[in-house]
Amino acid sequence: MPYRLDLIVKPAEGALVRVIGMVERRGFPPRSVHAVPRADGRWDLQIEVDVGRPLETLRHQLEKVYDCESVRIVEAGAPALASGVAA
Repeated sequence: MPYRLDLIVKPAEGALVRVIGMVERRGFPPRSVHAVPRADGRWDLQIEVDVGRPLETLRHQLEKVYDCESVRIVEAGAPALASGVAA
């Protein structure tokens, strides 16, 4: 089933690579990745994955990454958060 991870990421050097790399290394190959800079300098990052297992463990792991401020799991196709609104 396709899911999307909606994340807010700090603008630290290498932050996007660390977050995307963690998703992939945990066995969730990204189907698509979309990142947009926010007005406050942080990033809205959407990673779509198609998996048959729960994403809760991955969400908890991502929340421990220093650069990652919030993580939300939604079914793919659901509307994204408006830019600038925290999850």
